[in-house]
Formats: sequence, C-alpha cells, structure tokens
Amino acid sequence: MESVSRFLQGPNSSFFLFGPRGTGKSTWLRSARPNAIWLDLLDPAAQRLYLARPERLTELIAGQPGVTDIVVDEVQKVPALLDVVHALAESDKRLRFVLTGSSARKLRRGAANLLAGRLVQQHMHPFLAAELGEGFDLQRALHIGMVPLVWDAPDPSASLRAYASLYLREEVQAEALVRDISAFARFLEAISFSHGSQINLAEIARDCHVGRKTAEGYLGVLEDLLLCFRLPVFSKRAKRLLVAHEKFYFFDAGVYRSLRPTGILDRPEEVAGMALEGLVAQHLRAWIDYRASGASLSYWRTKAGTEVDFVVYGPDVFWAIEVKHAARVSARDLRGLRSFREDYPEATACLVYMGAERLLIDGIVCMPAHAFLAGLHPEHVSI
Repeated sequence: MESVSRFLQGPNSSFFLFGPRGTGKSTWLRSARPNAIWLDLLDPAAQRLYLARPERLTELIAGQPGVTDIVVDEVQKVPALLDVVHALAESDKRLRFVLTGSSARKLRRGAANLLAGRLVQQHMHPFLAAELGEGFDLQRALHIGMVPLVWDAPDPSASLRAYASLYLREEVQAEALVRDISAFARFLEAISFSHGSQINLAEIARDCHVGRKTAEGYLGVLEDLLLCFRLPVFSKRAKRLLVAHEKFYFFDAGVYRSLRPTGILDRPEEVAGMALEGLVAQHLRAWIDYRASGASLSYWRTKAGTEVDFVVYGPDVFWAIEVKHAARVSARDLRGLRSFREDYPEATACLVYMGAERLLIDGIVCMPAHAFLAGLHPEHVSI
C-alpha cells in the first residue's frame, strides 16, 4: 500500500477524513503528515486514557510546541475529544488537525458543531484502478474487491472473509450498536441480495425475522459505519414518470461478494454482474469525491421499467452509464441509454461491458470494463 500513490488531496486546513476500515487512511496520513503528533485511538491503552481525560490532548500538544500537525486516528472512539479539538483550533490558528473516522454514528451525536462546517470533510475510498496502474487486475477486483487491507494481504481471500466479522466484532458488538448481533448478521446476508437494486425493507425484514423499524435501524448502522451507500433517482427536467426508491450498494465489490450467500441455484453470471456494477459504482463515487467538482451520482429508472445504471451530473460532466457483464454488445443492452438520450441529448452515453474492443454504436460509446475503470482519473473528464 505504501507504494501506491493515492488521488486524495487533503486541504491545508484542519479536516475530517472518513472512510471504512482498511481503506488506507492512516497509511496516507503517515506520508502526508510525516511530522504530526499521532494519537491512535485503536490502541486500547490510549483509548482508556483519553476517555478518562480528553483534555490530556492539550497537554500533549503543549509538550511539543514546534509541531503544528495533529492526527487523531479513529476519533469516534472518544467523541469527547472533539470539544477539546474545537477549543484548541479556535485558540491557536496554527494548529492543523486531521481527525479520521470509520464511523459517523457517535460523531453525529456528539460533534454536531464540528460537522456543521467548521471542519472540511474528506473521504478515503478503496483503491481506484488508475491508482494501481499496471497492478490493476479486473478479475481479481471482481472477486476480492479493492480495499487496500484486503488487496495487499498475503491471503486476500482469508482477509476478505474476516473483514465483515471485524466490523461485527469491533464496531457493532463492542459499541452495542444493535441489541441482537445474530439478527444483524442475518440482515447483512439478506440485504446483500439488494446490492445494485432498489431496497424493499419490508421484504428484507421478513427474510431476517425482524420488524421493519428494526431493519431500518440496521440499514442506518450500515450507513453510519460507511459500509454502504444509496443512489437517488436522477429527475432533473424529467419528461417521464420515474420511480422514487433509491438503489443500494455495498461500498466495495469484494465485501458484497463475501456477504452474498451462494448455492447451486444461483447463476454465477448474476452474482458476477452485480459485482461488476458495484465495482463501477464505487469507482464513480470515489472519482467524484476526489475531483470535488460538485458532481453527483444517481441512476435513472422509469415507471415502465426502462433504466440506466448510473448518471454522473455536474458543472463539467454529464454521463449516462450502463453496465453489462457480457462480452458482446446487443441492441437490447443499449435500449435504456437510447431512451435516456431521447430525453437528455446533452449526455454522453456509455456502455461498460466485458469485451475487448471500444465501439461506437448510434452515438453510444461501448467501452471494455478494464479500460473504463483504468481511465477514471480525477484529472480526466471524458470517456
């Protein structure tokens, strides 16, 4: 991971750095802030010490007067530190704090003052194909995902299998985020079938034998732990009746594969297709965040069932993207994009598929998945 140059560009001021566990926040900061005072709250001894006396951070900084960068790693473990950071930042403008977190739950309750705009928010995502360069392997990414902790592990498959249990053990259970950990584990499996689809919480609740309100709470826990995200429907200048429900994705294709139960009745191409769609989704989401241009990610689906998987819309970009896990392009594959172009002729339409050739069919760019993902660089705004 140390040899991979990440696209994240942190501001010169204090900021929050959010991202799921294992995405490389600490590694990136060790390089970006090499001389910083470092407080690691995953260390049980440090966590106990600062839970008892959060004001000790003031004494630590005072003891090193020449240092202006301070990193508080996994700050959600001791939310009371946020008030101390706020006071220190107000009293000494030279200090630059970087507060990392893999959970927004406690911060939302205990640090509304900081989250309301006093600190910039940045996000660290799994690897992008363009960050890995020649080291990117599409088939590997579809099976193990692109979380650096997993990608760089000696045994990636074993590391991936342990990833979900790491969250269950150290975040969900240790922080008592849910009352029934076994019901939450069943929920994780049940909602994995909704990856890349509209969410039906009532059906998911029935599958894991909990109430709908409980299922809603479990989904909130997943979002607070940054393990998933939802896409809204693109509705600007809508000319057709559109659906209202959001689509659900796990933040990483490998995490989806590790949670999705499979059996002899499951079609391998269906699971692989959802993994590819999720891989494209996480790349687009990261690309948008790292560019910081104000673009948004959504999808488009009419009441009649015509759909485009992704719409990227912003001041300098308007893309409609369909993803197909197929080696050949058929007329049916382009149907949704053609309908979207009828309503939005300004959009660049693109089909991402598993073939090897770049094609142009009726004004629609058809790109091999490897080339499309490898071309998503923050400095590039064309397909």
